Order: sequence, then structure tokens, then C-alpha cells
Amino acid sequence: MNVHLMKLAVGVEDVDHLARLQRQRSADFQARGLSPQPRHFTRMTPKRVAELLDGGSMYWVIKGVIRVRQLLLAFDRYTDEHGVKRCAIVLHPGLVATQNRPQRAFQGWRYLDPAKAPEDASGGGGDGLPVDLARELDALGLL
Repeated sequence: MNVHLMKLAVGVEDVDHLARLQRQRSADFQARGLSPQPRHFTRMTPKRVAELLDGGSMYWVIKGVIRVRQLLLAFDRYTDEHGVKRCAIVLHPGLVATQNRPQRAFQGWRYLDPAKAPEDASGGGGDGLPVDLARELDALGLL
């Protein structure tokens, strides 16, 4: 059985902005002789790694709405230059649009039960709508 992670994309304006940031960081990694795989760095390492790597994804919350996910590939533990233990969450480079789902802010990352995860976008559900409009329509029960 798998499980997912959910993370706020702080400072990210939209899905295109997230993709641009990840491409830029990947290019920076590659220029430093590292793997270009997209990574998110965090202090805490999830305890449910086996379940996460069994088809789990990182669901990104952008401006209060889950908008996109990425397949989880690995969790690389390391110690930074200050002696602090950290974790690099290695992600598949492909972004998969999801149905928009409002999500309150939280700190760090959270586990997300697959039964509660938004479905992948299929062209409906307000996927191409501006975030504010999608939120308002969702609140009215129209999405």
C-alpha cells in the first residue's frame, strides 16, 4: 500500500512557475556535476519511506490549492555543511496536474492518504482556471 506527501510550494505563483524553478535548479545541479533530478530539501526524513516509494507522489499546494503532483523516486539522507542532518526528496521531473482542491496552510510536509488525494486532472474540474476563481466556484459547489 502506498501513501503520498503534501507540501506547500512557498513563493510559487502557479504550476508553470514551479516547473520553471525546478528546471532552473536542475540546471544548477547539473552545472555542479550533480544529478539533474528535481529535489526538495527538508530537515525531517519521512518514516514511511517504503510506502512512499511504492507509487507515492508529492502533492504541491500552490496558493492554497493542491494543483499538481510529482512521483517520489528516492529519499537521500545527508549532513549539510553545518552538521545538520537533512533529507533530499528526489522527484520525477514530470508534473501531473490534479483536480484543484483547497488546502489550508501547514508547516513542513504532511502524509496524504491515497483515498483523500485529488484525482489527476482530466480536463474538467476547473483545472485551467485562475486559482481565485477555482476557489470561489469550489466554495459554491460548482466544481
